[in-house]
Amino acid sequence: MPKTYCLGSVDLKAKLICLFVVFLAGCALTGPERETIVPLAPVDSREIPELADDLDQASLELAVYRSMQYYNRLPETREVRFGDRLCTVGELKESLDEFLSIIRMQGTSGDKVKRIQQTFDIYKSTGNEMGEVLFTGYYEPVLNGSLEKTPLYHYPIYRTPDDHVVIDLGTFKEQYTGERIIARIEGGKAVPYYTREDIDIKGALSERGLELLWLDDPVDIFFMQIQGSGAVSLPNGDLIQVSYDQSNGHPYRSVGRMLVEKGKLSLAEVSLNGIKKYLREHPGEMFDILSCNESYVFFRIVDAGPVGSLNVPVTPGRSIATDSSVFPKGALAFIRVQKPVIDEYGNIVSWNPFSRFVLNQDTGGAIKGPGRVDLFCGRGNDAEIMAGHMKEKGELYFLLKKK
Repeated sequence: MPKTYCLGSVDLKAKLICLFVVFLAGCALTGPERETIVPLAPVDSREIPELADDLDQASLELAVYRSMQYYNRLPETREVRFGDRLCTVGELKESLDEFLSIIRMQGTSGDKVKRIQQTFDIYKSTGNEMGEVLFTGYYEPVLNGSLEKTPLYHYPIYRTPDDHVVIDLGTFKEQYTGERIIARIEGGKAVPYYTREDIDIKGALSERGLELLWLDDPVDIFFMQIQGSGAVSLPNGDLIQVSYDQSNGHPYRSVGRMLVEKGKLSLAEVSLNGIKKYLREHPGEMFDILSCNESYVFFRIVDAGPVGSLNVPVTPGRSIATDSSVFPKGALAFIRVQKPVIDEYGNIVSWNPFSRFVLNQDTGGAIKGPGRVDLFCGRGNDAEIMAGHMKEKGELYFLLKKK
């Protein structure tokens, strides 16, 4: 998702909207000159990490193919910032082609790693202010739902409303490319789109025919919105895939952080399961707590998925979400971090280091700056456990074929 601003009241008469939007964006983005972010730094040949990969090659090839699908929709001459280099989409495609040739060649894994090191420039993420990269995980939930409202299934997920307006700031000034404002029109004016409280508590979208599906659990809907996609199991056994379409433009707020600040949960209790447990044990507080996160997601039905921000399916264990304004979309990357070891009862018994090649194929409202990575963990119980507990410091690298 591109960077989004929530629009305040704006007079839409005549051509003043153009001037006001540019002015508003300037207020939000200028003022004191912003510090230049250098998100990727070249890695000296003596400091290149051991490029060991813990997953199967088939999943890697699939993820690479999906990035190629994305690049094939773009002009090959389009320029992309890659560390200290300015490359083109054509060069990014060439990098993926070369990488596929290497991993498919005959020889040992050591031979292939050596060839990759010789062929590619490697860049390391400079991370946050402390020089660290925080890894979290996301997964594809499976929820129970219905095509029609019933006594059991009466919590809706919505398609994008027809009064949802996206104003692309890049059309007014090139320096704001990739940044936008989301609004709705009311009385000839653009106003902020409805918040989560407006939609879930006050019923702002009710009776408008916008319901895509009906589900049985508002807590599961909330977390599916955070994940950005999910599968809905119908009473007849059919499975419908839904994916992110648009948001209401309001900033993401952490419910877990709010619960800690109010003394309702300790830091040790803040996990996906810990938050769900509290909400379900306190149904009278549930909607008020969820409404602290004003961000709201609208969905669409897709044939295959889950679908990432590049409009291609993401691959379990191989797709990462990063800040799309910082790192090159679709690019080949390499990660080193820790993952949980889960026993047959769903308990985490230890954490083990791992490394693998991944593709930068998604983004998210809470994934901001060069110090954040979200790893797509897949579907199922183990994926949910891993995503719900993963909050580990690690290393992020990007690879680009040498000139």
